[in-house]
Amino acid sequence: MIRLLIVDDHPAFRRGLELMLSDVDDIEVVAQAASGEEAVELAVQATPDVVLMDLRMPGLDGIESTRRLKRLHSSLSVVVLTMFEDDASVFAAMRAGARGYVLKGADQDEIERAVRAAAAGEAIFGPAIADRVILHFAQGGDHPRSTFPSLTQREREVLSLIANGKGNAAIAHELGINLKTVRNHVSNVFTKLHVSDRASAIVKARESGMAGESH
Repeated sequence: MIRLLIVDDHPAFRRGLELMLSDVDDIEVVAQAASGEEAVELAVQATPDVVLMDLRMPGLDGIESTRRLKRLHSSLSVVVLTMFEDDASVFAAMRAGARGYVLKGADQDEIERAVRAAAAGEAIFGPAIADRVILHFAQGGDHPRSTFPSLTQREREVLSLIANGKGNAAIAHELGINLKTVRNHVSNVFTKLHVSDRASAIVKARESGMAGESH
């Protein structure tokens, strides 16, 4: 029996997953968590084999939760189940230690297959994600200019400076633009990276290897 922990901040989605998997003979939902912090706590109490992990949650997000879970329980397998399929999210999850990445639109068979594969120590990706992974490496892997393709060149420059510890005033001075323009760029970067604050943006940028880029 595969012991499963479901982590998602939407109660209805967690309940839907539980109902979907309740009749599966070899999978048992042993706990549900509404946040990354709760997931780390429940992993100790419920001793799951596999965690189905959402990425975007208030507080501790799915990437950092995965990283902490793997640090505490190296044998635990995490499968990301999310609506986000951008390269930054996929590869950040892989670097954090996720063994699988499946989109929330997946059908029951695909989710079951991902859980079983992760429990067996295999890595598994949904079809759309597998295509992105193959394309990514076919194009040369983590080439910095393929990172965060939704950002404009100026937004990339702003993000890189943020990742190197620069405040808005310092960024304005370095790029020769006014402070209001910097704030607008920072807001756009947060929106496109699906983060809510500077610290989360720094984590994503540094995970991508952006810190230290020259301009």
